[in-house]
Parts: sequence; C-alpha cells; structure tokens
Amino acid sequence: INNDNSKFFSCHFNGTLLMSLLPPFLVAEFIMGVIGNGLALWIFCFHLKPWKSSTVLLFNLAVADLLLNMVLPFRASYYNSQIKWMFGQPLCNICLFMMAMNRCGSAFFMMAIAVDRYIRVVHPHHPINSVSVSNAMWASAGLWLLPISMNAHIFTLQHVNTTYCESFMVDTEPHLNLTWRKFSFLFSFYMPLTVILFCTVRIIAKLRDRQLTQQAKIKKAMWFIIIVVVLFIICFLPSNITQVLIWLKIYQAPKTLTESEVCQSMEHLTSTFYITISFTYLNSCLDPVVYYFSSPTFKNICRKIKVRILRLKSESWL
Repeated sequence: INNDNSKFFSCHFNGTLLMSLLPPFLVAEFIMGVIGNGLALWIFCFHLKPWKSSTVLLFNLAVADLLLNMVLPFRASYYNSQIKWMFGQPLCNICLFMMAMNRCGSAFFMMAIAVDRYIRVVHPHHPINSVSVSNAMWASAGLWLLPISMNAHIFTLQHVNTTYCESFMVDTEPHLNLTWRKFSFLFSFYMPLTVILFCTVRIIAKLRDRQLTQQAKIKKAMWFIIIVVVLFIICFLPSNITQVLIWLKIYQAPKTLTESEVCQSMEHLTSTFYITISFTYLNSCLDPVVYYFSSPTFKNICRKIKVRILRLKSESWL
C-alpha cells in the first residue's frame, strides 16, 4: 500500500473466505450465463427477424455477457487453487482484460438500451428512431472501442507475486496507472448509472403526462425500464462503494497505525470487494431477463422452447 500521507506498507492478502465462497458461486454464474446468453444469441441470430436498431444493442449486450462468462471458470480455478494462478502471466492479463472490458461494455450497452427507450418514448419523432440496422452496428462498434481503450492498460500489469492474478490488488498495480484505474473504474459505473436514471425518470414522467400509465403495453415498458435500473444498481453498486472505501483507507490511514493494523483492515475490505465484484458478473446472468421483457417475439420463442422441453420430458416418461 503506497500511502502518500504516511509510508509504504506491503500487505499479504490471505483470502481464506474467498477460497470457499467464490468457486461455487462463479461456476454457478458461468453455467447460468452460458445457458442464458447462449440461448439469447441463438434466438437473435436464427429466430428474431427482421432486426431493429434496438435488437443490435441487445445482441451486443449478450455478446459482452457471454465473453465475460467464458472467463469465469479460470477465476473459479484460481480461487479453488488457494489463490494461485496456474496459467501464466499472459493469460492472466488476458482474463483480467476480458472481465474488465466486458463488465464495462455490459454497463455501456445497458446505458445505450436505456437511451434508445428514452428517445422512442420521449422523442418519438426524432430521426434517430429510424436509424438503419447497419448504422446501429457501426454505432455499436464505436461503443465497443470505449471499454477496450479504457482497459487496454491491463496488458501492462506486472504482478509482484506471480501466483496472484488481480488487477485491483494494491501491491500489483503500477503507480503510473493508478489514477487511470480509479477514473476508468468509477466512470464505467457512475456515468452509465447517471444516464440510466435520467432516462428512467424522464420516461416515467412522460408517460404520466400522457396519462398512459394504466395501459397494459405502457406498464410493461415501464417495468422493463425499472428492471434494467434495479439489475444495474444491485450488481454494480456494492463493488464501487467498496472500492472507494479501499482507496479512502489507503490514503487516509493515520501515520500512527502499524503495518499489521493497516493490513488487517485492508484484508477485510479486499475480501468484501472481491465478493461484491462477483455480483457484477451476476449481471451477465440476469441480462436475459432484459431480453425476455424487451421483445414479445423473444418471449414467445422462450415459451415455445419451454413447451418442447416439457413435451420431451413427458414423452421420455411414457
């Protein structure tokens, strides 16, 4: 811990709680995420036609979520191996980049979906509502550049202890990247959160002004927006609060504290952070709920799949 107000502490992270708690949780997230997002991509590619501009955003959100899910088994193995990375530093940085980039990308595409809904409801005659699918794809490609550029510096991380594979360990992060890490972590949450909340409030206010809140279709749209906001806050807010507390602890630690006192406090905060950061991965498992409520076609296809599964089960019992 490089505390500018006092002195340098080198803390060893124990992580006993994480070794028992995170592996089964990450595996469960991986299974649910691959099934949910894999099914979503299958529906988008083969059953949801013709596409709209909003479909392009949902498709990219599913891609970001699935790519994040594919890295989770490596993290589960890491914690199950007593916090020892067994796959080499290059693959470590690749996994860290994939998690950070797709977590950030998921937040930005959820923000874009909220903006799309806002424009369609509040400004129904805006030219952007008639944007072509190809232009929406170009816009999505541009949106991908933001999380990629914000997290590309992860490839430069040099880990002090090669058995660790963490981008947020205070003794593995280069000092030159510390300011950028703070900015990118906070920006990738609070900026989308601000936009999503603004869009949600404006949509609800607009619907109330039109006295349309009692219509079934409008009520479903409102529930869709609320679900997006609730999922985003539940999954992303705890880790951001914990990370801010860690930074405050580092820079506000009194000079009178001993190394053991500071490290013990940091152990609890760091464990809390890794647990809460796992909730951001849970967002990738729950996003298919957004697809389910966003498209009647998606909902109907899911129902047909459910009927087929139940029919196959009943036939196998006969």
